[in-house]
Amino acid sequence: MLKNIEFKYGKGFNTIEVPENADILSIREPDFQITLEKFADDFSLHLPENLSSCKVVSIVVADKTRLCDYKTYLPWVLDILLQKGIQPRQIQFFIAYGTHSRQIDKECLNSYGDTYQKYRFIHHDCNDKSLFTYLGKTHRGTMIHVRKDILESDLIITFGALSHHYFAGYGGGRKLLFPGLGYKPDIYQNHALFLDKDLKKLSPGCRPGNLENNPLAEDLKQIDDAIEMQRVSIHGILDSKGRVCQLIVGNTYNDFLRACKRLDPFYKASTKKQYELVIASCGGFPKDINFIQAHKAINNAAMFVKDKGSLIVLSECMDGIGSDTFMEYFDNQDFARAFDILKTDYKGNGGTALSMMAKTGRINIFLKTALDGKSCHKIGVVKIKINIIQPLVKVFKKDMACIENASLLIR
Repeated sequence: MLKNIEFKYGKGFNTIEVPENADILSIREPDFQITLEKFADDFSLHLPENLSSCKVVSIVVADKTRLCDYKTYLPWVLDILLQKGIQPRQIQFFIAYGTHSRQIDKECLNSYGDTYQKYRFIHHDCNDKSLFTYLGKTHRGTMIHVRKDILESDLIITFGALSHHYFAGYGGGRKLLFPGLGYKPDIYQNHALFLDKDLKKLSPGCRPGNLENNPLAEDLKQIDDAIEMQRVSIHGILDSKGRVCQLIVGNTYNDFLRACKRLDPFYKASTKKQYELVIASCGGFPKDINFIQAHKAINNAAMFVKDKGSLIVLSECMDGIGSDTFMEYFDNQDFARAFDILKTDYKGNGGTALSMMAKTGRINIFLKTALDGKSCHKIGVVKIKINIIQPLVKVFKKDMACIENASLLIR
């Protein structure tokens, strides 16, 4: 007996016949639990008692790659602040680009709505050292530079979507301040902790949904602790369509942990089983807009594949690779050589390249994609057409699973 499974591919679907007994690994969609009244109560409860004496309120938001329905919810935040006596001229926004490129005004209007026209928005530039003040180093040697204007704030409000991150454990939350508003050399120093220089492999603790024995996440916490400011954090939990379903407000690191625990049941699989064959979709556009975005799904799905097993990923990648600092590491055709280069000069998407090399060294990866065959070969994956998938299913039909939204599901 066979059953048809529809896998999203770009803005369309591909249908694949799989055995009736194939496991379907799915996320659990979060319920919508937001009301203005509840949010106003939660947000007000976490605002400082001396709010009326605050002269500068800084609100940090993510860029277009990590939106949190800002058009709807920024006006809520602003209305509450204004009702409590804060004046519009006292409020400034920071767009936490990290190392991403600056957005044009049209993209900002699309991301933040009318708020972008009514308030002052500061576009972060991670390359401009004059913007920063040096606050010292972490125990692992990461330099801590913080924006001077952020340090001059009386209250910082971070507002962003919480997610699982493939090496930091979790994205959003504290990452809005760093690396979101970080200095590029510091960001690369922190990201280099993905590399275990003693073991000469990727740090085993650097994986999605994990903060314990995760050197990169522990380093992020020390950077966060160094920014001793009055803060309120708004964590959004999104469903698979990108709709914000829950808003969790807090002040402390423990509140961040509480939000992470709220996220986990929706996007952590109920099984730890591994399979000979896994067929996965990134979840369609924009999750498979380019290979760098698609890698998140490949990384997640690969965790469900046995050593020397096979992974088929449907990932259109209509915008190509999506990075200028990724393919160069495959010129070496060797994990050890690329590792040696990155351990002394970490930059860009080098860690993603190493992560990909580690996976192709362990399992076979097939890609249904618009990427050219030459690029696929260089990355170490096999480009296939949809009609090739069915014969592979017949070979592994007794031990296989399907993941319809691999960018969100973690093991």
